[in-house]
Amino acid sequence: MFSGSLSRQLVISMSAVALGVTLFIHVSFYIFYAVAMEVNPAMVSSSPDAWPPTGPEWGWMIGVTLVGLLGAVYTASRLARRILQPLNSVADSVRRLAHGDLDVRAVAESGSLGETADLVHDFNTMAERLQRMSSDFSTWNAAIAHELRTPVTILRGRLQGLAEGVFAPDPVQFHSLLTQVEGLSRLIEDLRVLSLADSGHLSLQLKACDLAGEILRAASLLEPELRAAGFRLRLQLEAVPVCCDVTRVRQVLLALLDNTRRYAQPGEITLRSKPAEGSFVFEIEDDGPGVPASLLPNLFDAFYRGEDSRSRASGGSGLGLAVARAVVEAHGGHIRCLSGSRGGALFQVSLPLAGPGSE
Repeated sequence: MFSGSLSRQLVISMSAVALGVTLFIHVSFYIFYAVAMEVNPAMVSSSPDAWPPTGPEWGWMIGVTLVGLLGAVYTASRLARRILQPLNSVADSVRRLAHGDLDVRAVAESGSLGETADLVHDFNTMAERLQRMSSDFSTWNAAIAHELRTPVTILRGRLQGLAEGVFAPDPVQFHSLLTQVEGLSRLIEDLRVLSLADSGHLSLQLKACDLAGEILRAASLLEPELRAAGFRLRLQLEAVPVCCDVTRVRQVLLALLDNTRRYAQPGEITLRSKPAEGSFVFEIEDDGPGVPASLLPNLFDAFYRGEDSRSRASGGSGLGLAVARAVVEAHGGHIRCLSGSRGGALFQVSLPLAGPGSE
């Protein structure tokens, strides 16, 4: 009959007050007349139609009315407190939140009714999310500034040296400048991809393709660099037609291979692909040392690095794995890092064969 506990409690409370007052009046008058007839019959009217009531009757009616009114007021005030206390707490917290106090939390007493207690809980959840978002925003700003500072400082120093004649304008200097500009371009593109993914506007150019062949071509691009770093590729690719954005998936593969080149020990890198229950799965496995279990929950977060790689000595912006996850999830797939059979890391990417949103 009543959808919420607050409505139910109001009906029950008001019904209880009305029933209680009615019973109190009936019982009290029964007791009054019973006692009056035994003690002094003159205290009551001589007949039911007698008017006006006697003085004792007037006094008893007024007393019963006052007692019933006080009981109703007490019950109503307690009910109002149970309803208004959490509402006032939320209202005060909203005002403080509007003035920038993200630490504020509303309070509900243990006896608060269902809907008001739910309102307090929902407000506190919202406040916690806003506080977390504000903290993440500050962290992002600091991380972006940190990542931009180094290449910009290098560019400024080199260009100033060229302008003042400190450096000779030879191809080596221009190649160094171009490398820094390319690094900035990759960082800006990675930030753009993450921003689009967070807002749900990362667009995909889907088409059917032989993804195993695309993986082979992308791996070939990095093979000289990997060989120079002491790695050798082992390919176990099975051709399967997949509906995907080839450019974006290639970006995922390059990010994973680049991450392996930076943090894995030299050895064999195995690339595998296979169909699996309506999905296309490809894996990248190295020889070690693997990823510590403590890092796995945050491994794909932006700007997150393990303790051994926080400096820029190993290179990278800390965005590669975050971009890979954003692209894979935009395809309706998932990416994860497991322990490989050879003691290294095993990155596994699963993409739907028919593309995202397909039945």
